Formats: sequence, structure tokens, C-alpha cells
Amino acid sequence: MADLGAVVVLAALIVAVFGVAASLIGHRRGIPALVISGRRAALSVGFLVVLATIALIVSFVTNDFSVRYVAERSSLETTLSLKIVAFYAGQAGSLLYWTMTLSIFTAVVVLQNRRRHPDLMPYVTAVLLGIQAYFLFLLGFVDGPFERLPYTPPNGLGMMPLLEDPGMIIHPPMLLAGYMSWAVPFAFGIAALASGRLDSEWIRTTRYYAIFAWLVLGAGNLLGSWWAYHVLGWGGYWGWDPVENAAILPWFIGTAYLHSVMITERRGMLKVWTMALLIITFHLSIYGTFVVRSGLITSVHSFALSSVGPYFLAFLAASLIGSLALFTRRLPAMRSDNEFEFTVSREGAFLLNNLILVAITFATFWGSIFPLVSELVRGVRITVAKPFFDQINGPMLLALIVLMGIGPLLPWRRASRQLLWKNFAPPVIATGVLALALFAIGVHEPLPLIAFASCGFVAFSVALEYYRGVVVRRRAGQTLPRSVVNMITVNRHRYGGYIVHIGIILIGIAVVGSNFYQLEKEVVLDPGQATRIGRYTITYNGLNETALPDRRIVSAHLSLTQDGRPIGEVEPGRSFRRNFERQPTSLLVIRSDLREDLYILLASWDADGKASFFIYVNPLVMWLWIGGVVLILGGLVTIWPERSLQPALATAPAVAPAGAGATADA
Repeated sequence: MADLGAVVVLAALIVAVFGVAASLIGHRRGIPALVISGRRAALSVGFLVVLATIALIVSFVTNDFSVRYVAERSSLETTLSLKIVAFYAGQAGSLLYWTMTLSIFTAVVVLQNRRRHPDLMPYVTAVLLGIQAYFLFLLGFVDGPFERLPYTPPNGLGMMPLLEDPGMIIHPPMLLAGYMSWAVPFAFGIAALASGRLDSEWIRTTRYYAIFAWLVLGAGNLLGSWWAYHVLGWGGYWGWDPVENAAILPWFIGTAYLHSVMITERRGMLKVWTMALLIITFHLSIYGTFVVRSGLITSVHSFALSSVGPYFLAFLAASLIGSLALFTRRLPAMRSDNEFEFTVSREGAFLLNNLILVAITFATFWGSIFPLVSELVRGVRITVAKPFFDQINGPMLLALIVLMGIGPLLPWRRASRQLLWKNFAPPVIATGVLALALFAIGVHEPLPLIAFASCGFVAFSVALEYYRGVVVRRRAGQTLPRSVVNMITVNRHRYGGYIVHIGIILIGIAVVGSNFYQLEKEVVLDPGQATRIGRYTITYNGLNETALPDRRIVSAHLSLTQDGRPIGEVEPGRSFRRNFERQPTSLLVIRSDLREDLYILLASWDADGKASFFIYVNPLVMWLWIGGVVLILGGLVTIWPERSLQPALATAPAVAPAGAGATADA
């Protein structure tokens, strides 16, 4: 199967190059048959790349250790589920997965639009096939997963212990798919630039593709946080690691693009800005893929230095230069149809939102690459750690949360004083009451008090929008449940966006709580000794050691009490896998409820039974994962096709929510 996979990759490369040429030449010279051939080439590449992926998976499942990639990442002891996902556990396999998902997505886009956008689709097909051709070139000539060993070992090394986790099944494929998905909106943007069709047609076509890409990449980042939290053992979920930063950068700029594109579609403004954001988002996605594989930046997430890095850098440079050349050429055609009429408007809030997101992106990017710059200029690599990013990005992220509450309350174009008072008075008063309540229960530090109150302001703003929408439908004679359902289904983009806002503020509440109120303790205990942290008392009862066929496990037996009540016994430990004795994995104990997490790590131990532990109490972390689920649900509501407004609403009085007719800024 490995030989078949290698041949299929080369065949897919040839077909992809043909598809690029056929699409461009057929469109330029008016030869419909060539355009159709380009479309069929896209479908064929999808079939071939899926076949190559199946060939690699079969090699893993059948334990074909004559394939170097399989021998280095699997073993006879590896479970079937991990063998199936092991194909993207290394560099070459992850590139194949990237290519496979893009080829499938390309086939879907081509089929969905085969009778639409005749001026755009040949360019879209060419761009998507061109990207695939680059990845297929890497797989065929630089770092492919089908290389044979000169001999067949009896067993493989197995997967890295850190990857033997359920997170391996969901995080890497989601994150890589998020990177990949931005290629489709980018292809439509380049098609609009190349064809000169710079009206809102390409924006309407790519709206759901862009929201899907934003949603998948956001889910990939959230899953990465969850994986880091329950596997790495440092007590946190986001450390502003360079690879983490590379993953969040396109999500930040993609968020700015989704806000900007609303203004472009609705008011014909910010066309240049919107196109620039899309180009940057795609190239930051490629940058994220490059960072992991270049070896230039030190990270727990990155691969070692490899030959792929320079090829990624060359592709990134060539793509960026070509995109900017087209962008510059079409600048005169991207003039705004309208001008800002009033600063205090939804357009103004969206623009300020964009500027803050760009500032956060720049600060994060600069902090990530500064060690490299300092090494090149001064010969000394200066480390930029988490406190830098917290201090720089924290205030800007807080400002974004406030804007999430302000945006829905502002109308398009301009707002009268009476309308501003009507829209802002209820949530502002409710926020003031909330701030007093928080102070009364002990939240006295200014920053967390402001942050929690700001999250409350967003919640009150969203609640007001939902309330007013329900009132309109209740006046039309609808029941309360039907009013809520109809309100969302007839304007999924707007009200789904509000659900996304709720998810984000839940995440914000968790971040503020866990960062400002975390308790941390490092303690060394003899058997029988106890320690106290927060509401918990932890008693150490001794060590256990278990020998398994493929690993050795050392664990500590602990008894837990909460507020004096026994709540159970746990065993944090370390697992030492065969072939990876120097890379033990932590067997963490995490007891979660809606209030806080108790997080325990066995750090080290002595022969006499003495053991050291890192213990954390992380408040409100559960709300991070709940917020992530709400965000994803809101995103799914947003991309679900809308249905027409029901006729019953035609009898409703002409009363509209604040900012009527506007879409949600999410």
C-alpha cells in the first residue's frame, strides 16, 4: 500500500498542475472545455489524495514497519484507534492530512458552484489546486510518508507518549482543518482581484465558508487548550507559547475580517481593508503551519528542524508577493461606495474592533518572533514569556469585550441621543448593579471587578436584543417558545452571533477567574503527612509502582477532603513508556465543578517514599469549556441556512430592536 500511496501522490501532483493550467487558459481564452477539465481535475485530485491517505492508514493498521514513517510512530502495542490517527502524528502525515482536507473542501466548493460565478470559479479552482500542488510537491519530493526502510524491524518505536491521548483524535485534525479552511475564502478573494469582479458577489458567496473556517480554527484552539490543561501538567491551559500564538493569530485576524465584511457587504465600505484582512488571514494560516515545521522557534508543540521549513518560507513569500501585486493593481477599483457619517455608529464600533484585533495580532506576532530577531541582531536569544503577552494583550482583550456589548446597541450610520439613551440605559444600569454586587461578595481588585462587570455588560446587551426581538413576535400573536425559535431561525446570522458572544464572555469569565484567583502550592510530603490549599486538605498515603508490558507507572495515593468532608481518594502519577523512558507523561488528577478545579501533579519522589507535588486550585475553569461549547453552537447556528421571515410578522407593529436590520458583530 505504501508504494501505491507514493505513486498516487505523484499522480495527484501532475493532475493538480494540469488543473491550474486548464482553468486559467480555458477562462482566459474562452475555451469552456478546458474550464470543465480544470473542474474535473479538482475532483480527481480529491479522489487521489484520499486514496493516498487510505494507503497510509492501511500501512499503520497492518503494522507495515518497512515504512519508515510507520515504524517511527506506531508499534504492535499501539491501539487500533491510535494507529488510525497516527498518520498525522508526524510532519509528513500532517501535511498529507492538510492536503486531503483541502482537496475534499475544494471538491465541495467546485460542485456547489459549478453553475455559478463563471468569472470567478476558474480562478478559485486554480488557486486551490495551486495550493494543493505545493503540498503534493512536498509530499512527493521533500518529506513524504511512504519512504521504505532498507529492512523491516520486528516492531516500531510507537507513538510519542504525549500523543497517546484522546486529544490526539480531535485537536490536531481540527486545528489543521482550521488552517486549511481559510484557503477557500482566500481563493475567492484572489479570484475577485484577478477577474476585477470586486462587487459584493464574492463576499456573499464566501460568507459561510469564512464563518466555517473561523469556527473550526477556534474549536482547534479551544481543544488545544483543553489538551494542554489535562496533559502537560503545568496547571494552565494557555501559556502564549510561540506555536499557540501562531494558531491564534489567524483566528484574531479572521475575526476582524468577519466584522469588516459586514460593513463591506451592507454599506460598500472598507473594501480595501476587508481584502487586506483576508489576505493576511490566509498567510497567517500558512505561517502557523510553517512555524511548527521549520524548527526555528522552540516550542513543546513544534517538530525538529527539517528540510521542509525553507520550502514553506518560499511558498509563503511567493504567495504573499503575488497576492499583494494583485491587490495593488486593483486598488483603484476598491474605492468605498460610502463614507462614515458618524463615529458613534455600528460601523465605527466595528472599525475600532478591527483596529484592536490587528493590534493584538501584531503584539502577539512580534512577541513570538522577537527572540529570533534579538538573536540575529545581538547574538542573544531573549525569551518573551507569558507576563509580556498578558500585560500587552489583556487590556486590549478587555476593550474587545466591552465593544461586544456596545456594538449591538448602536444603529448603522448615525444615532440620536434619544436612541442611545434608550438602548444603553438598561444594560449600563444593570452592569452598575452587578458591579456593586460583585464588590459586596469580595471582588475588590479593580481589574477583575472591571472585567467581570464588562462581561456582564455584554450579557445584558445580548439579553436586551433577544428581549426586544421576542416582544415583536409576541405582538404578532406567537407563543414565547415559538417567538424565540422563529427569531433565531429567520435571522440566524444575527442571533447566532449573539450566542457566540455569550460563549466568548463565558470564556472571558473563566480566564479572569483562573488568572487572578488561582492558588498554587509546591509541597514535599512524607507518607502520612497532609497539606492544605483553599478549601481542600490533601493527605499523602504513600507510593505505588505498577509494571505493565509496555510501561511502568509510579503513582501517589492521596486522600482528599473539602471543607472537612471526605471527597475521595486519587492517584496522580507518572507513566514511563518503553522506548521513551526519558519522556514520562503525567497522570494528572483534576477534580472539576462549576466553582473551581483541584489540579494535582506528582512532580518527583525519593526512594524512602517522600514525594513532591504541584497543587493548584483554578477557579471557574469549567466555564472555559462550557463557553467553548456555547461558542461552537452559536457558530453552527450562524452558518445554518436561513429561512424566510414568516408572513405572520407582517402584521406586527413597526417596532425593531436596537440597530434594526443589523447583523451581529460576531
